[in-house]
Amino acid sequence: MKTGGVSFWYADIGLPGARRPPLQGPAEADVAIIGAGYTGLWAAYALMQAAPGLRVTVLEKHFAGYGASGRNGGWLSGGFAWNHDRYAASSGPDAVRAMVRAMMGTVDAVIAVAEAEGIDADIRRCDELMVATNPAQQTRLVAEARHRAHWGEGARIQTLDAAETRARVTIPGVTGAMVVRGTARIQPAKLVRGLAEAVERRGVTIHEGTEVTGIAPGVVTTAAGQVRAPIVLRCTEGFTATLPGHRRAWLPLNSAQIVTEPLPPETWARIGWDGHEILGDFDHAYCYCQRTREGRIAVGARGVPYRWGSRLDRDGVPDPETIRRLTAILHRHFPAARQARIDHAWCGVLGVPRDWCATVGLGADGIGWAGGYVGTGVSTANLAGRTLADLVLGRETDLTALPWVNRRVRKWEPEPLRWLGVRSMYRLFAAADRAEARGGGPSRLAAIGNRLTGRA
Repeated sequence: MKTGGVSFWYADIGLPGARRPPLQGPAEADVAIIGAGYTGLWAAYALMQAAPGLRVTVLEKHFAGYGASGRNGGWLSGGFAWNHDRYAASSGPDAVRAMVRAMMGTVDAVIAVAEAEGIDADIRRCDELMVATNPAQQTRLVAEARHRAHWGEGARIQTLDAAETRARVTIPGVTGAMVVRGTARIQPAKLVRGLAEAVERRGVTIHEGTEVTGIAPGVVTTAAGQVRAPIVLRCTEGFTATLPGHRRAWLPLNSAQIVTEPLPPETWARIGWDGHEILGDFDHAYCYCQRTREGRIAVGARGVPYRWGSRLDRDGVPDPETIRRLTAILHRHFPAARQARIDHAWCGVLGVPRDWCATVGLGADGIGWAGGYVGTGVSTANLAGRTLADLVLGRETDLTALPWVNRRVRKWEPEPLRWLGVRSMYRLFAAADRAEARGGGPSRLAAIGNRLTGRA
């Protein structure tokens, strides 16, 4: 089994060979973007579509797609994963429903660009299938379907009973499922690589191997020199904590995945999953899975949820206990794959604001930002990038009126409070999941964990 190497998705297509040249000295641009992941690249793409003459420079510490954009679970879901009421408190419920609609539109938006730019990212339109495997999870399933219908997603939500769920996929003990229509599966590294090439064809300059050491109005500082630009966009998601002065802005929450060898037809005949749905469950410490292009099962979930001092992993190498937990999830949900070899394990970080709600904005000082997606960045980054472009160009649009625009939240607490809070939350989640698996009702332990960190 290979571990790290950034992710399996790069093992699938190969790590970049010759890297784009780093910044060679002082430079000027109209817009400087920090981070060549989905957010920065979608912002660059939207800017060049609207204003082809702009000088846009993207600065990347490693290579385009090194972070979450090249490591995620490949869910193009268009889902709204944050606290609706928190946005509604400042903007009203209709504005939140507008954001829900905008999020749903990101699936078609991403696919349209991939088709127009010739990006082969193993995109397959499918449903999202969220399964319940005990009475407590079934209770949450029903509540979630009702909640989503209230906020405008009712037309794409369907609930299944146990027999209907088993007709789609064979998961032991399943009691039902929630179907979300209008989603897609992708190969994330293929998408980010293709997007980087697309923005370069439109005239964007990407400097890889260029670490940003300082951000100030009108200037980005690197070891190779300064880039002066009236607009600076910070698009660093879980890596934001590595920037000077931003260690407590967004917490880098760790997530990890494993992927099996390609499974033979007889194993797939036992599992089903012929619809290739992106698949998760209603555990508090939930999992996320996909059936890949070549017939592998990829399983993701939280491993070591947070490292002291907002530290990051080393090129995606997970710890052995995390691999064990992920393998246990694979075997629990897909026992027919119990004998399958695990080919690769990797991890990465996602950005979490203090109130667990994503945000995008542009200040009067010309410094903009987007992120805090809390694990739903594949589709959200597209909306964020398009919104940033409208803000940069001074447009008043439906996107710039959404309730996440220019939303600011307080910083996370200093250590050891961050470490204690997040670790305690996930311990409570695990205890709740164990209690519920024994057949009890919904556990209150998870609610305590959510309140502890401000997640709910």
